[in-house]
Amino acid sequence: MNIREPILSPGWYPRNPEEIKEFLLPFRSFFPGNCPAAIVPHAGWYFSGRIAARAISKLQNAETVVIIGGHNPQSFLFAEEEGVRTPFGIMEIDDELRVLLKKQLNGRADKYPDNTVEVLLPMVHSFFPKARLLWLRFPGNLSSFEAGKAIAIAAETLNRSIVVLGSTDLTHYGDSYGFTPMGNGEAALDWVRNTNDAAFINAVLDGKPTEVLRRADEEYSSCSPGAVLGVLGYLNQQRVKNPVLLEYATSADISGRNTGSFVGYAAISWEKKAS
Repeated sequence: MNIREPILSPGWYPRNPEEIKEFLLPFRSFFPGNCPAAIVPHAGWYFSGRIAARAISKLQNAETVVIIGGHNPQSFLFAEEEGVRTPFGIMEIDDELRVLLKKQLNGRADKYPDNTVEVLLPMVHSFFPKARLLWLRFPGNLSSFEAGKAIAIAAETLNRSIVVLGSTDLTHYGDSYGFTPMGNGEAALDWVRNTNDAAFINAVLDGKPTEVLRRADEEYSSCSPGAVLGVLGYLNQQRVKNPVLLEYATSADISGRNTGSFVGYAAISWEKKAS
């Protein structure tokens, strides 16, 4: 069996299954929820793990978990292995769904080291031990919104129950990231929280793909807007609204100190209400 092995160092997330279960224990009572999709951050678990877990734990049961990563590849990327290794064993790739969708999107093999999907896999595999996986990365343009619609259509064609996760961090601010339009100090942190990230989050909550992309491109408020657009396209095709901002924080909030360089994180879920 062709297996995709982990590439991230142990500092990104725990490797011990019991440690992972303990980390996720506060969120167990929320699972399964009734949410078909969510957007989550993808930093190391120390910084954004609990924020991501809040959204993942509210997802509904599904046969396949679709994770859309980012970092703005030039084309649609698919993991082509038969499975991926997590601390809980092998999570099988949904080959039927991959083949159908890859053909529609003219996708390519994802052969590149990247954290945006892998860092979420231990949580996903823990909450969904019997589910299969579709590993994707989407480019930062409006074609990703249409690709999200294609995910919904492909799943319906195969009569496959799925949930969709979009993986992105928000503003990367500070000298470490070469982005300091508001200087340094508490005023800059306040601007990231209440202006730059807030505007991007509001565009997501409003379900406006063009505004999401504009904010990301012009204000550097998302490192993986294609993942967000993919989720919005999927929800648009499914006619699901009702977004909820579950949590927002910056790495400075979590560490308790503002070093001048920090990143924003948000967890957003969509609730599928009965008609």
